[in-house]
Amino acid sequence: MALTPRSNPVAPVVICLSRSGEPVAHRVAKSLGAKLHGREGRVDVADAFFANALDHVRTLFAAGTPVVGVCASGILIRAVAPLLADKTVEPPVVSVADDGSVVVPLLGGHRGANRLAKEIAEALESKAAVTTAGDVALGVALDAPPAGYRLANPEAAKPVMAALLAGGGARLEGEALFDLEHDANGDVALVVTEAPVKGDDAQLVYHPQRFTLGVGCARNADPEELWELVQKTLADAGIAEGAIASVNSIDLKGDEPAMNEVAKRLGVPLRLFTAEELEAEASRLATPSDVVFAEVGCHGVSEGAALAAAGEDSILTVPKQKTANATCAIARTGEVITEQKGRSRGRLSIVGIGPGQHSWRTPEASQLIAEAEELVGYGLYIDLLGPLAHGKTRSDFPLGGEEDRCRYALEQAAKGKNVALVCSGDAGIYAMGALVFELLDRGPDEMGVSGAAHRVDVISTPGVSALQGAAARAGAPLGHDFCAISLSDLLTPREDIVKRLHAAAEGDFVIAFYNPVSMRRRTLLAEARDILLKHRPADTPVMLASSLGRPEEHVRYRKLSELEVDEVDMLTVVLVGSSHSKLAQLGEGPRMYTPRGYARKIDGDLAS
Repeated sequence: MALTPRSNPVAPVVICLSRSGEPVAHRVAKSLGAKLHGREGRVDVADAFFANALDHVRTLFAAGTPVVGVCASGILIRAVAPLLADKTVEPPVVSVADDGSVVVPLLGGHRGANRLAKEIAEALESKAAVTTAGDVALGVALDAPPAGYRLANPEAAKPVMAALLAGGGARLEGEALFDLEHDANGDVALVVTEAPVKGDDAQLVYHPQRFTLGVGCARNADPEELWELVQKTLADAGIAEGAIASVNSIDLKGDEPAMNEVAKRLGVPLRLFTAEELEAEASRLATPSDVVFAEVGCHGVSEGAALAAAGEDSILTVPKQKTANATCAIARTGEVITEQKGRSRGRLSIVGIGPGQHSWRTPEASQLIAEAEELVGYGLYIDLLGPLAHGKTRSDFPLGGEEDRCRYALEQAAKGKNVALVCSGDAGIYAMGALVFELLDRGPDEMGVSGAAHRVDVISTPGVSALQGAAARAGAPLGHDFCAISLSDLLTPREDIVKRLHAAAEGDFVIAFYNPVSMRRRTLLAEARDILLKHRPADTPVMLASSLGRPEEHVRYRKLSELEVDEVDMLTVVLVGSSHSKLAQLGEGPRMYTPRGYARKIDGDLAS
């Protein structure tokens, strides 16, 4: 039975655009325990401020953040309209009148918006203008069961609801999750069961999540071996996949591909426990093992993890089952599980935010930042996130503290936290991405990181690099072969840089120079210019792009022979054209481009 994976919930943000709506906005934020973001110059007190409402709402929405706007509905609609694509993953958007008289769920009615609107309306003693057919006619949303229950066949919610709206009755089998009357002869059925019952277009199946799955395996066990064991164990016990609330194991196994794959296929979190926490369950184990204790410090992994996750009042429903390389066990608790015990594996997202402006930041980068508990990075880069960073723990590091920064981020993630390492541009280009993986690759005697840090989930997301941003501003200077060279000799021997300069010059590459100068490094850029002048014309176009994507952005063009070091700083990207690059006056200003050779191709085609 296919199950839809869950996403990490992100707390809503309340948006306020005017002083007239500020009192209501504060009441809404307080009732939700949410942060209040206010428009600069128009709101007096807020947790964070923004300059442009449409841009800010769009950024939050792209990051998967539920938005509650104390403003006209049209403002929110115009903000998110360009991003609308898939209603099954879009976050809730709710508008609230300035006087609090009405609350309107605009998007995500069955993903929490209707529930959010009703909660706000109750706090304001006003009315939620819910328009979803099922909520209006029947007061229920069949595809949004209470917490702790899983709908096994959400694709059937629409035809079942249509049948009810057409006057059909509902047979209620098991617990009554919704306020509907039982009709023994009803056209559709709402079944609540722990068993693996199959649903269809006339039957919705809900599974109460009262079970926890404990797993263990040999290092790098085949994921299919563990998955097949889990499937067989569930089938033999008559337990539905959807009734499992979590996959659980010892923290030493947090990075096991097999365990993570099982959690992914079940659509539930992987939760981890220390050996001490698992050993506390020793008296309740069905098959304690001295061999396991000698190896990892507890008498049972799969049974102990299942019991620890289910809580002290739980029972071991299925004792340890095993294959050659894997084990699993299942525990059950009396109440549905809505809060997870243990801790997560921990995640480090290496995020490139682009040159600076929010519109050049990818939605995936924004989402990873929104989901993160802690932001780590150079303070200026975190500041560029604006309100998106507000309310999160932030750990600022100075320039020059790169290794300390990456090490800290990894060790924080090792504690089970969701951490974002924030870089400008693309994190994999002259940034922290390579250093993170270098630290993970170092041996125990090479100043690496802890064993726990090696087990975190590391995610890299692309960003708009400085050379891409500069090229876009220029036109198309990277239209043919190009390379990037850092002129910083702090980490790269000077002779290596000079060798690469000669090779790039002889190869006639368009070159993007990163880190061209600093307060102390003033000579390599001039040397690079002189080397290039031996291989390409003096009037070769050069673009100098400073503070790209920021209010102080400054772009200018020079001939290669006229390039002066003093007009370049550490925030400048220098793009030097090849011998074929052009600087043409087109439209409203100069455009730099490098031909690919299409003109020669066309001439050849015509000749043939």
